[in-house]
Amino acid sequence: MYGAECWPATKEVETRLSVMVTKMLRWTAGVTRMDRIRNDAIRQKFGVAPIAEKMREARLRWYGHVLRRKEDSVRKMGHKLEVSRKRLEGA
Repeated sequence: MYGAECWPATKEVETRLSVMVTKMLRWTAGVTRMDRIRNDAIRQKFGVAPIAEKMREARLRWYGHVLRRKEDSVRKMGHKLEVSRKRLEGA
């Protein structure tokens, strides 16, 4: 998933992506919900890990890259950035 390490992945986003991937795998396998085959069994058949797990791995890998950057790197400075005031209403 290109760029998944920077996505603001809420639980809703992870759920929607998981549903989409599962539907594609079921379609590829020629299996319907009426066949009552568990999603884990279908993922195992194709050797595919859960999408939420892959997104977490990508975020952690990216975070490791940021931590190894030089101190004057824009990414590293952005990581250490502290915002001292609240957002303005409506902004």
